[in-house]
Amino acid sequence: MFDVGASELLMIVIVAVVVIGPKDMPMALRTAGRWIGKMRKMSNHFRSGIDAMVREAELEEMERKWREQNEAIMKASPQLPSMNPTADDMQVPAVSEPALSQPEPAVSPVADDAPEKSAEVKTENRQAELHLPPPPP
Repeated sequence: MFDVGASELLMIVIVAVVVIGPKDMPMALRTAGRWIGKMRKMSNHFRSGIDAMVREAELEEMERKWREQNEAIMKASPQLPSMNPTADDMQVPAVSEPALSQPEPAVSPVADDAPEKSAEVKTENRQAELHLPPPPP
């Protein structure tokens, strides 16, 4: 669109020096540079806005395609049971009485007075492990 060759650029420089003058040329070039910079910033901002709109449109299109494919898959596949159990789903199996009772403690082959003595021995062993003094009489 703006195809400027070397000869055209040379002609623009000569006209600028004659019209503006060599004295005001640096200030004119700075002003032109600022304008060009502003135009580039605006065009980059405009371009990034257009790119963002294109990406959003592509994203919306991809989401629409995904929804359509998801609906087609859901229609084609059988329905699985829901993850939220209902009262019918939560049936408790019947449990017999012996399964609910506590297990019986193991019987030691010691005499009837042995539990009292074994408790004393256990207490003494614990105190020895913990390095505690024996209890007062």
